[in-house]
Amino acid sequence: MMSRLRLTAMAAAFLAFGAAAPAGAQSFSDAQRGEIERIIKDYLMQHPEILQDVMSELEKKQQVADAEKSKTAVKENEQLLFASPRQVTLGNAQGDVTLVEFFDYNCGYCKRALPDLVNLMKSDPKLKVVLKEFPVLGPGSVEAAQVAAAVRMQDHGGKKYLEFHQKLLGGRGQADRARALAVAKEVGVDMARLEKDMTSEEVRTQLAESMNLADKLGLNGTPSYIVGSNVVIGAVGYDALKEKIENFRACTATASC
Repeated sequence: MMSRLRLTAMAAAFLAFGAAAPAGAQSFSDAQRGEIERIIKDYLMQHPEILQDVMSELEKKQQVADAEKSKTAVKENEQLLFASPRQVTLGNAQGDVTLVEFFDYNCGYCKRALPDLVNLMKSDPKLKVVLKEFPVLGPGSVEAAQVAAAVRMQDHGGKKYLEFHQKLLGGRGQADRARALAVAKEVGVDMARLEKDMTSEEVRTQLAESMNLADKLGLNGTPSYIVGSNVVIGAVGYDALKEKIENFRACTATASC
């Protein structure tokens, strides 16, 4: 005899066909359709674990689709992502793999992830790192990002910016204009120029550029990373980022990306 599972699978396929077929092509009566629906319902009630399997498979397919969508978005925006004239570039500017971080100075996860970034730069001399302000946690975050963008305008090499970044992101308390200005003064930037640059069109354009990129990439939280062509959401840790960097480096070397 035909197994109950096979019968149920066939019933589901028939039901799907019947629902999708044009009205003139439907081959089941109302009574037949009702019986098919009853068979499916009875089986699922007896074996609800099937629904878990279906949802798991759906999630896998969605993850694959999301990853492909993200890669396409990265490709379409790679110039602004990796080589914007308004970005902060650290590490090896000619590196073979680029890691981009979108962050907020008031993000607790970004604070905890800061050592991961620093250690990656120390351990990987071929890594290029790009930092992009993504102030999504309130007015204080926006104010801190404005100060940071103005610091970047005085420090094209990134050394002083990195010092500012570590002190502000690594410090305690709420990041806002007052605290960011205090840190900027501490690292020795030109404060008169900084005050002027904070309200400049350059700073407004830089922050708007970062926010627009984040929107196109579908980023909805901080920290978010771009590793090569891959989008990574959340503070995944040093080991996970290192693995993704090495995987992208390997696939680039074999032209399999």
